[in-house]
Amino acid sequence: MEKVKANIDLKNEVIKIRGLEKSFEDYAVLRGIDLDLYQGENLVVLGRSGSGKSVLIKLISGMLQPDKGSIEVLGYQLANIKEKELQELRTRIGFSFQNSALYDSMTVRQNLEFPLVRNRKGITRKEIDLAVATVLEAVGLLQTINQMPAELSGGQRKRIGIARTLILNPEVMLYDEPTAGLDPITCIEINDLINEVQQRYHTSSIIITHDLTCAKSTGDRIAMLLDGQFQREGTFEEVFDTNDDRVKPFFDYNFIK
Repeated sequence: MEKVKANIDLKNEVIKIRGLEKSFEDYAVLRGIDLDLYQGENLVVLGRSGSGKSVLIKLISGMLQPDKGSIEVLGYQLANIKEKELQELRTRIGFSFQNSALYDSMTVRQNLEFPLVRNRKGITRKEIDLAVATVLEAVGLLQTINQMPAELSGGQRKRIGIARTLILNPEVMLYDEPTAGLDPITCIEINDLINEVQQRYHTSSIIITHDLTCAKSTGDRIAMLLDGQFQREGTFEEVFDTNDDRVKPFFDYNFIK
């Protein structure tokens, strides 16, 4: 599916990062990065494995604390936020984990109901049933509602994981390697789903990947993380219109191997 041009509001920054640094012991993972995510945008953070991409979204979600710099998410400065406010903020952020993070002992229905019951006090059974059916229909898997995660394919588990984040109607989506470990056809389906979520739910998303097909298919803008900093930024074509020895082999490996 060809990507539909997104309606991006360049005057509305939903995430603003300035001077962000993070090290683990003597290894500097992020070295003073700046990054903005705009309303309605799919922003791809591209880089090799171990480049700090997943660390970045853990910092954005408050799962890790930076050494230096500032992170503003939906108007909240994470450095100053109280625990209760952080928990409320997280309900406005959908986090799609690389391994889907489904509870193996729960059915698909129960996995989707769990965040609703935990975060929406007083919600009725009718409202729960409607919400579950709506997100399953959105990811094309209504027929799996009573199945266990072990009965699903890898691509189906990815879709259910995305459905579980959508059930709280998040404003921001964070995708961590959404196509990792999937066959090429399923990767295309997941890429299409990410674009459908953007259009249907009007989300602003950061997509962490080292998959160039995913980046090209889903990204309105690409930011390439190299040596702990964003070295190139723009459209897919702009990022790879270079003879930079750090960038060209990355392109060649994905498309010429």
